[in-house]
Amino acid sequence: MSRLSILVHAEGARAAPRAHFKIVSPSSSSNGGAVPFQGDHFGDYQPEDWDDYDEYQPDQDDGAMEVDEQDGEDWGEDGQGVGLANMEWEEEQDDQEGADDFEEEAAWEPPPRSEPQARGGSQSSSVYRDNEDTDSDGNTYQDSTREAQRRAHAHLRARTFPIPYTKLDPNAGKPVKDNRERTAYQQYAAANAQNPYHPFASKLDWQVARWAKMRGPGSTAVTELLEIEELVQLLGLSFKNVRELNMIIDNDLSSGRPRFIRREIIVAGEAFEVFYRDIIACVRALYGDPEFAGILVFTPERHYADPDQTIRVYFDMHTGRWWWSTQEKLEKEKPGATIVPIIISSDKTQLTVFGSKTAYPVYMTIGNLPKDVRRKPGRRGQILLAYLPSSRLDHIPSKAARSRVQANLFHTCMSTILKPLRKYGINGIEMASGDGVVRRCHPIFAMYIGDYPEQLLVTCCKTGMCPKCDIARVELGESTQPDRPLRDPNKAHEALRKADESATAFSRACREAGIKPIREPFWRNLPYVNIYRSITPDVLHQLYQGVIKHLLAWLKEAYGAEELDARARRLPPNHQIRLFLRGITTLHKVTGKVHGDICRFLLALVIGLPLREGMSPTRLVRAVRALLDFLYLARYPAHTDDTLASLRSSLAQFHADKQIFVDLGIRLHFKLPKLHSLDHYLLSIELFGTTDNYDTQHTERLHIDFAKEAYRATNHRDEFRQMTLWLERREKILYHEAYIAWRLQQHSAPGTSGSFRPSRPVAPDPRDPPPFTRIKMTKHANIKALPFDRAVNDYGATWIRDALARYIVGYRNPSLTPEEVEREAMTVSYRFATLPVFHKIKFVLEDAQQLGIMETIHDAAHACPARRDRHGRHVPARFDTVLINDGTGGPSGVQGYHIGRLRLVFRLSDAARQQLIPDVIDPGPLAYVEWFTPFTQPDPVHGLYKVSRERDRNRSLVASVIEVKNIRRSCHLFPAVTRRDGIIPREWTSSTVLDSCEDFWLNSFSDMHMYMITI
Repeated sequence: MSRLSILVHAEGARAAPRAHFKIVSPSSSSNGGAVPFQGDHFGDYQPEDWDDYDEYQPDQDDGAMEVDEQDGEDWGEDGQGVGLANMEWEEEQDDQEGADDFEEEAAWEPPPRSEPQARGGSQSSSVYRDNEDTDSDGNTYQDSTREAQRRAHAHLRARTFPIPYTKLDPNAGKPVKDNRERTAYQQYAAANAQNPYHPFASKLDWQVARWAKMRGPGSTAVTELLEIEELVQLLGLSFKNVRELNMIIDNDLSSGRPRFIRREIIVAGEAFEVFYRDIIACVRALYGDPEFAGILVFTPERHYADPDQTIRVYFDMHTGRWWWSTQEKLEKEKPGATIVPIIISSDKTQLTVFGSKTAYPVYMTIGNLPKDVRRKPGRRGQILLAYLPSSRLDHIPSKAARSRVQANLFHTCMSTILKPLRKYGINGIEMASGDGVVRRCHPIFAMYIGDYPEQLLVTCCKTGMCPKCDIARVELGESTQPDRPLRDPNKAHEALRKADESATAFSRACREAGIKPIREPFWRNLPYVNIYRSITPDVLHQLYQGVIKHLLAWLKEAYGAEELDARARRLPPNHQIRLFLRGITTLHKVTGKVHGDICRFLLALVIGLPLREGMSPTRLVRAVRALLDFLYLARYPAHTDDTLASLRSSLAQFHADKQIFVDLGIRLHFKLPKLHSLDHYLLSIELFGTTDNYDTQHTERLHIDFAKEAYRATNHRDEFRQMTLWLERREKILYHEAYIAWRLQQHSAPGTSGSFRPSRPVAPDPRDPPPFTRIKMTKHANIKALPFDRAVNDYGATWIRDALARYIVGYRNPSLTPEEVEREAMTVSYRFATLPVFHKIKFVLEDAQQLGIMETIHDAAHACPARRDRHGRHVPARFDTVLINDGTGGPSGVQGYHIGRLRLVFRLSDAARQQLIPDVIDPGPLAYVEWFTPFTQPDPVHGLYKVSRERDRNRSLVASVIEVKNIRRSCHLFPAVTRRDGIIPREWTSSTVLDSCEDFWLNSFSDMHMYMITI
């Protein structure tokens, strides 16, 4: 057998030195046929060492989070709405969606079962048994959990109390030079002082070039466009075809990022290409990017929710325990260090819809960047580090040999790519940040992000085992023990030292250590690395595509598909809810995003639905609620010790109630690695910050930009060479665009360095009134003059005249009693007959935790009558429900809030204001709402609040006119089924259920903001 050779090709300015992998390819017979695998350079191990190792399958993307395109709505500032054209476009889109949904409502569905599932006949309408509503201590789970979460939210809404590491050691992260170096932007600007668009001749020249490379069609089409007679001269372009444009980009532009190195690897007669970049140069590019000046974090911090420093707060990576403890270790050996945490992620992805063409990208970022930069591709905080070989090695007939060669190939490639971290992680290297300040930086491998197969591949663990702890397979999922110790890395290193001994001894040592016999794992010689600690939770695959996927299958078996789908078809519309008007049980290739959409209303499908054989559903409902609590808590953008305790409690509650699925005959055991993985969420959050620092849904989004679009730009021959070149040019265009923006800003405001986000969230002063919601309205009314009669007939605003009169009286004189208001309202008359009416209110929901790190959530509420779309299809009326502040409501909790249903949103015209309130400030937009009953106590089992349509003594709906500014946001209600058999009336539909049903549950899971504020 001959040693595997590596052919090094210099591609661009940087060529890699010649090297050799220590992998020997299988020999082949003279006629080219495959022969049995007989070992390689790493030894001759037995097949049983590998027979349980899953072959790494190409990612079919069925687990990926779908990425929604930007909402194209223009949200006006400070109540100044969008223009008429955009409003008409929005109305058209709403009409089309409404008509589509209405057609879906009329689709056929199976009739309900002729006999109820529950056979006891003596159950109450709630179908719960009282003796199962409490835990062993006699307290309801929801009461204890709710109180803990309320306390945690109160802590999060207070200003955090940070303790920077520099308070203990002022030398940490200290600059090594007194003077600053010139930034890359400044150097480039000095060389091209006259023309900010250089090397392009003008702004137009640059814009055409950017369009051609970023938004334009294929190269041939662009060249044909430029060949139009005199087009180049008329536009004053510096290039007349794509080839000349590429020459300008290749020779005169810089991205600040290194070029790719290509290596060709031959394994068993098959050649594989590895494209990778110098990782230190990549770190320099991110660390020194002027766009990130002012937002980089150089030292760790501890944040507390109280001045006594008893309640720890975690959000970004620098607030976790890993950075602090690593800084302590490093300062003992190299004082004055600045840690640059290296975050690696990898995952195979499908490049073609049909066929088997795959790519194996590896991405890199640094923990010094805030998480909101790292998880947004548009911020350029991630770098494509490498394309690894993606072949399944089908030419190797033995599965054991194929798995082993594949694993060794992966680790050898990664060892070569990450090798520079061994030296510079210990000794450090001087780097200038984007503002020119030079520090001694230590790039240290911190986290590896990947799905379960990738985690096994990285940690060298066997399939079915936990890649973080050494729990026995038979114990997986049986109980929860978040404090279980992680695997001991010393055992793995001790086993790896046996590699130079006999193959048998090495195999035995690795088996005892619980790892595969891989000679050189890439993490073996990296400093300050515990690979089992570096593996992070994976919300996408472990929760959405794991536990939640299993849960939906269990519920389908427990209740049957008919009633679950029937309930899903009758959920009222809401801005945050995706309607599944054909049900959810027949969906195929369900993505993580769809599973997330289903979780928003999952409780609505099971509350009040009895189980077979008269079995109480209490434990099942509690188990569902507990998993949803864990999911939502795990995705919090900031955590405290209290919220982590709630996370632990919700997981414990699920394990306490999961036996119901065994009793129903649905499960025999819970030996699910993904269920067990939930035990490790708490430790990872404490070590590395919240899960949005390392969720795979963000890294899988990179496949679109760095793999799929790059592949589409090639001619599909020798594609990776073309893909890397396409990416390099794209990076240069984006970098030059950022430089031009900086240059123009410098010219307009000399002496400034631009506006940057703070390096850490700054909570508002608690003494300031909290801005709960920003409300946006269109500039123009949808209907400029709606007669009162149409408001009654088309919008259902039955008592609009009386309600408006009462509002006007109370607005003019707030001190009047209700009886006085009622008496004086009878004297109000109207000298106008129409109102300007709006069909939608938009909300920008502020950070519910008020730490400045939660992503803004957009919301909307509709109040629109039935109509026809432009194709003549019927669009049903839609009158949404909203959460209204009575003036005493706080940032969270339902106290001081009421639910109302929007019927009419309007303004008073100038003439109306002049008549009714001539000497009073304009109250702004008003809303006619129908009220629901006040909140009482939440249900003791599932914790949701029940409300009913409020009626007076004559059974008429109670309604009022309120100011729109008192509306907090939309809210989603789903019907409370009170029939003993749990069957939802089939005459109800999604568009009519709010009119047909009397009792509803408030959906706390419609989105993260609603979950937080209704605790």
